[in-house]
Amino acid sequence: MLFRPDSPSESLRRLHHSLYRGRWGRRGRVGTLFERLVFFTVQEALSCLFPVLIFVTLAVTKVVVIPGVHRYDLILVVCLAIQAGMYLCGLESRDELKVIGVFHLLGLILELFKVHHGSWSYPEEAWTKLGGVPLYSGFMYASVASYLCQAWRRLEVRLHRWPPMFVSVPLAVAIYVNFFSHHVLPDVRWWLTGAILLVFLPTQVSFSVPRIRLWMPLPCAYLLVAFSSG
Repeated sequence: MLFRPDSPSESLRRLHHSLYRGRWGRRGRVGTLFERLVFFTVQEALSCLFPVLIFVTLAVTKVVVIPGVHRYDLILVVCLAIQAGMYLCGLESRDELKVIGVFHLLGLILELFKVHHGSWSYPEEAWTKLGGVPLYSGFMYASVASYLCQAWRRLEVRLHRWPPMFVSVPLAVAIYVNFFSHHVLPDVRWWLTGAILLVFLPTQVSFSVPRIRLWMPLPCAYLLVAFSSG
C-alpha cells in the first residue's frame, strides 16, 4: 500500500488502482513503465505545490499592484494564506507544518545575516521588515521543507547506508560555519561539496512507485535537485 488511509492523496490512490487495473495494466511492460512515470511525475508536482505557488506570487506581485499595500507585505499575506489553506485542506499535517515553521525561522536568521553583510538587499518598503529583511523571505526556505515533507510522505522515501553521526554531523556543522565565516575567512564551499559527495557516496535513497521500489545514489539525487532548482 503506497498511500495511508488518512492520506490527502486518497483520491489519487483510487485513480491509480483504476488505471492499473484498467487499460494500462493490460498493455504489458511499456504501459506499466508509463504508469509509473506518470505516478512519479504527479507526486513530484504535488510535492512542489507550495514552492510553485510562492514563485507565482513573486512573479504576479511584480506586475499587479494593490494601492496602499506594499509588495512584500502582500507576499507575506499570500504565503500565510497558502500555508493555512494547505493545512486546512489536509495537504500538510501538523508535524509537517512544524518542520516548515522551523525552516522559516532558520531561513529568516540566515537572511538577516546575509543582508547585514551586504550579500544582497530588499530595497522595497514594507511594514513587515525586520533588520531590512521582509518576513516573507523565510517562506522561500520553508518551501524547501514543504517539498521534502511532501515527497517523503507521498513517495515513501527512505535512506539507506547513512554515514555515521560522527562524520555527518561535523560535516553539517562545517557547512553552516562556512556560510557565516566566509566573509572573513577563506570560502571552502567547493571543498565541502567534494566532502559531501565522498561521505555520502555509499548512501542510497529509495522511493515507491506502483508495485516496486526504485533507488539511486544519494549524491545523484543531490545533483538532480541542484540542477532542477538552479
